[in-house]
Amino acid sequence: MYLNCHTYYSLRYGTIKPEKLLAIASKNGVQTLALTDINNTSACLDFVRLSKKYDVKPVLGIDFRNGAEQQFVLLAKNNEGFQNINAYLSRFLHNNNLKIPGRAPELEHTYVVYSYQKDSDFNLKENEFLGIKPKDLNTLKFSKWNNFRSKLVVLKTVSFETKKDFNTHRLLRAIDNNTLLSKLPKSEEGKPTDSMLPYHELCEIYEEFPEILGNTSAILNDCNIAFDFSQETPNNQKAFTQNEDSDYKLLKTLTYKGLPYRYDKPNKAIYNRIEKELKIIKSQNFVSYFLINHHILEYARGKGYYYVGRGSGANSIVAYLLRITDVDPIELDLYFERFINLYRKNPPDFDIDFSWTDRDDITDFIFKTFKNTGLLAVYNTFKFRASVRELGKVFGLPKAEMDVLTRGRYNINDLDKLSRLVLTYSKYIQGFPNYLGIHASGIIISENPIHYYTATFLPPKGYATTHFDMVVAEDIGLYKFDILSQRGLGKIKDAVKIVAYNHPKKPPIDIHDIKRFKEDKRIKYLLRNAKAIGCFYVESPAMRMLLKKLQVDDYLGLVAASSIIRPGVSKSGMMREYILRHRYPERIKKAHPVLLNIMPETYGVMVYQEDVIKVAHIFGGLDLGQADKLRRGMSGKFRSRSEFLAVKQQFFDNCKKSGKSEALTAEVWRQTESFAGYAFAKGHSASYAVESYQSLFLKAYYPLEYMVATINNFGGFYRTELYVHEARMHGGIIEAPCINTSFNQAIIIGKTIYLGFMFLHALEAKTIKNLIEERQQKGAFKNLDDFIDRVPISIEQISILIKIDAFRFTYVNKRELLWEAHLKISKTSFETHVNTLFKTEKINYETPELPSSTLENAFDEIELLGFSLCNPFKLLEKSLEIKLTANDLPNYIGKVVSIKGYLITTKNTSTSNGKQMHFGTFLDYEGYFIDTVHFPPVASKFPFRGKGVYSITGKVLEEFDCINIEVLSMYKCAVIEDPRYADNNKVLVS
Repeated sequence: MYLNCHTYYSLRYGTIKPEKLLAIASKNGVQTLALTDINNTSACLDFVRLSKKYDVKPVLGIDFRNGAEQQFVLLAKNNEGFQNINAYLSRFLHNNNLKIPGRAPELEHTYVVYSYQKDSDFNLKENEFLGIKPKDLNTLKFSKWNNFRSKLVVLKTVSFETKKDFNTHRLLRAIDNNTLLSKLPKSEEGKPTDSMLPYHELCEIYEEFPEILGNTSAILNDCNIAFDFSQETPNNQKAFTQNEDSDYKLLKTLTYKGLPYRYDKPNKAIYNRIEKELKIIKSQNFVSYFLINHHILEYARGKGYYYVGRGSGANSIVAYLLRITDVDPIELDLYFERFINLYRKNPPDFDIDFSWTDRDDITDFIFKTFKNTGLLAVYNTFKFRASVRELGKVFGLPKAEMDVLTRGRYNINDLDKLSRLVLTYSKYIQGFPNYLGIHASGIIISENPIHYYTATFLPPKGYATTHFDMVVAEDIGLYKFDILSQRGLGKIKDAVKIVAYNHPKKPPIDIHDIKRFKEDKRIKYLLRNAKAIGCFYVESPAMRMLLKKLQVDDYLGLVAASSIIRPGVSKSGMMREYILRHRYPERIKKAHPVLLNIMPETYGVMVYQEDVIKVAHIFGGLDLGQADKLRRGMSGKFRSRSEFLAVKQQFFDNCKKSGKSEALTAEVWRQTESFAGYAFAKGHSASYAVESYQSLFLKAYYPLEYMVATINNFGGFYRTELYVHEARMHGGIIEAPCINTSFNQAIIIGKTIYLGFMFLHALEAKTIKNLIEERQQKGAFKNLDDFIDRVPISIEQISILIKIDAFRFTYVNKRELLWEAHLKISKTSFETHVNTLFKTEKINYETPELPSSTLENAFDEIELLGFSLCNPFKLLEKSLEIKLTANDLPNYIGKVVSIKGYLITTKNTSTSNGKQMHFGTFLDYEGYFIDTVHFPPVASKFPFRGKGVYSITGKVLEEFDCINIEVLSMYKCAVIEDPRYADNNKVLVS
């Protein structure tokens, strides 16, 4: 009898989880239930999937509203009706200027329910009805509609379960309306009575109107929705060509056609692997999935785009031959069953990385090429701290009080009632969906229209996006294509171009010659000594230390390190054990014989995702299907599902039957469980390692050009400042932007690097465009007057260029140039210049002598670039007597030292008991790294206070050749007063 039920996917309105709604219905004896979220279909497929568990027949529909004002409810008679409703809703979600009308259109296979109003005058069609709420029953007796009971149905809205839910609803509505709770209009909220009653109570309310109950029941009985959640057959586009047979012929042809490109002399093992893979790919109906990926990448290669194919699909030789991936599964002995097996129902995972500059074109190509395409959504949920701020505003709390609550620095007993309410409801709505976002990479290409499954919305990039996420998509058999962007590929591509223009006489770089790179001595040196700043995936402080500890200098070692660095291995406690076994082979004997036999290459330690499958299959006695289910379950998204818990129990039961001790089984399970959700597939790690080698080659032979590319692609793990520093450490001469030399991006001429205009805060793109075009068309600028004559510019914009010393070629002091510019340019307006026959002479004013200093330059650079181009230690209030540098630390192991360091980055983490601790990365005066660890007592007493130089006192520790300092105390050093605004600073005149 319920035709209008909401979950919390009625965003900022509903309060009930989809499964909870079914549980409430089951508890109240409701056998059929219509889910009609407000302008949203996110919960629909999960609602249908879970309905069997609660023995409730699902009906799907949508509550169409403008804001909180209900226009009508559409119910789907069947799947086709659901598709029609989704398509209709999507019109409004694709165009925010459209308003939902008061009358529904004629849509096949649907029912329409309008809310009853006493004097309403509806000419109802056959599939249209008036919904009578319990409060309407008295007035209905005296309405003309009492004579048309055949067109009346029960309209008992369900949005909340409890009074607390209704209070939560009002808070959500206030957030949505950006208003104080006290000023929330009643028209913007539901009714406190919008909760579910037991079935018999609802029938009793309408017992005087049996026709209404009968009509409602008839509608619910006539609605039947069904989706296949068995995942037996993928619902992706079934055929790339005309049919599945021709698809397979094409896949086979392309696979064998790719052999000469990959192998000089393919052996029997290669042919056997190909046949095995092709057979399973066909039997599992994954052929079109491979062909579509191949087609996308064929287009990318034609456009000259760099890409990296990774994910579990990198374990496939067919993918390798189709050039989807660049990892040879035969060479690396990649575990076939991680890629695909007869038990596996979902296709292998291909993550295709493109340069951040190329990804949008690839997405556009996919949408134009394939008919039924959509981006996947993500649910952006309410987070606690953000909720505190939102609810603080709703309750009218001052900002200072909200700051106290968000930082957690309060005694709950000292808080007033409103502050406590903010905390209570912030915790309650934590995890509620707030709004729909876009998955970072997921695209689905479906056999059916996307609206068969969901309505779509249109984000700013203009591509239709589903209402459900990747988990729901997989449940329904829609497997995503992952099209990602990263800056690493952009750096490599740009670096190759920069080398070509800065070294025109050198032969072109073959950046794909990975075999040569693997044996290169310079690359081995960089790896072994962790000198990989700027290089893909190997530059972070944690990776830098791991490389040193492992003393990695080969490809397989780097592949392992790429997975070991993931949280799972360290969380399982096995990272340290792996290092010990790697460095001291005699420790390998401590490994359990079964685990060592399963994973000899990694010394009996689980490092890759496939190790989970191997351990579950060989150690735990699970079949490959169960083992893969276990691996997927440990990702977290499926961990609570009953099917995962059943496999977990089977693992323990099998180990007990095979005579393994409970302690051993529990320990192996602990390692597996803590590790699996965060690990990489070996093929995935190998793909990352390939890109790492490409960037390492460029860093080894062309460090300055590679740093310029890194800077232009906005860095990597660190801020731009560190990459500028790294270029300087390799002999680069760093210059601020210059109007006669610089471009939008940084450029290099010989060893001199000119930073680009795009790095100047507040310098407008239009100014940059005008400046560069004018210079390219008519030559270099002679002086300030020449620049002002030729480039239309405001005083604010030219001030930026003068302050960064972009006119230094004139040898006129910055302060004098600023004075001149203010006299010669109108503050209020400027016009595009028109060429005239005679050039107007500028009036030259005699300006006073206004010296500036190198220290003033540094502060201008900090303001405009975000960092100074001089050594930051030179800006300290007290000049430092440098007694200790990073290179001296190995001589002080176990001793307490004091050292000065410029803060580069920090990593915050929590101990097992939830206390905050930190890791710090600093540069010493000479520009070398200092690594620090800050345990909780010190972390709370001596916090980081932003960028700057710190005086650090601590104990020097050494582990596996890695030096760090356990901090005992830390103070930020004072910098000089800004000389641009100081009165009596003694400064060095430039």
